[in-house]
Amino acid sequence: MLLLLILSATISFITTFFIAPYFMQFLYMDGVVGLDLHKKDRPKLPTSGGICVAFGILAGLLSYIGINTFVYNSQGDIVSLLVFISTVLIGTFVGFLDDLNVKPKAVITKEGLDIRIGFPQWLKPLLMLPAAIPLMVINAGETVMELPLIGSINFGILYPLILIPIGVVGVSNAVNLLGGFNGSESGMGIVYLFFLAIHSLIAGNIGVVIFLTSAAALLGFIKYNWSPAKFLPGDSLTYLLGTVVAAGVIVGNMERIGVIIMSLFAVEFFLKLRSKFKASSLGRLRKDGKLDPPYKKIYSITHTIMKIRHMTEKQVTICLIGLQLLVALASLIKFF
Repeated sequence: MLLLLILSATISFITTFFIAPYFMQFLYMDGVVGLDLHKKDRPKLPTSGGICVAFGILAGLLSYIGINTFVYNSQGDIVSLLVFISTVLIGTFVGFLDDLNVKPKAVITKEGLDIRIGFPQWLKPLLMLPAAIPLMVINAGETVMELPLIGSINFGILYPLILIPIGVVGVSNAVNLLGGFNGSESGMGIVYLFFLAIHSLIAGNIGVVIFLTSAAALLGFIKYNWSPAKFLPGDSLTYLLGTVVAAGVIVGNMERIGVIIMSLFAVEFFLKLRSKFKASSLGRLRKDGKLDPPYKKIYSITHTIMKIRHMTEKQVTICLIGLQLLVALASLIKFF
């Protein structure tokens, strides 16, 4: 089975890596573009790279299902994998609609930032609710959860009806809050998905296929998204990543580990809450190419990074990936 796991991840990587240039050209010609806001000339680049990553994940998981069924004559976990695919595709579609709704024209705020406007912030959680339905229908996951300081609680019918929608909507929108730097979304995603795959492997659940295949697809995309980017991720990628994490931890019964590994995004949520979700994670570009924090107060983890010292966009991205790596490593402490 290890060989099958490696094969599905490889197919996922190859698919994303080779189709990305064609999608870049197609999206650019069709006007699905965004402004690369941390560059002096603010170039227009093709956006919605999550579509390519979704194709990679789909190719990898369907290959896994097909080989497992016809070669190994096993249909175990097929329902969970197909439900996972449905959830991720719905999330990606909502993100793509948001990318289509965003205009490449910049809006100058009083802080001097260029903010692109897509769907209203209040509408995004509502649009993500359908992504939870496939998981709710099959009553995915276990209704009994271990909570710190409280112990085991059986949520019963409340788990599929309330906790699953909250998880899918909450994680997808939280991931969407932190980013905007070349390579940050895909780089952080590779880290937390890889470590979720490690936890799944230790636990022996289907999550290892989900997370490793998804991480491999991101690895195929980051070449085009790394600074200076040729391809922007768009909301299609952030919503894809959020649904991958939410659906993966639910079907793998790994909610507690998921909360730990994604804790940076919880911090980002509360920082953005201070601004009533009106603040941006972006920096203000200086003449020397480095970034200044755009506000006097801190409304994002990126603002804290930029207050420590003046950094380039690439340096901010590396700091974000480094922080995610530290959090992910901390999640493994109990195993050593």
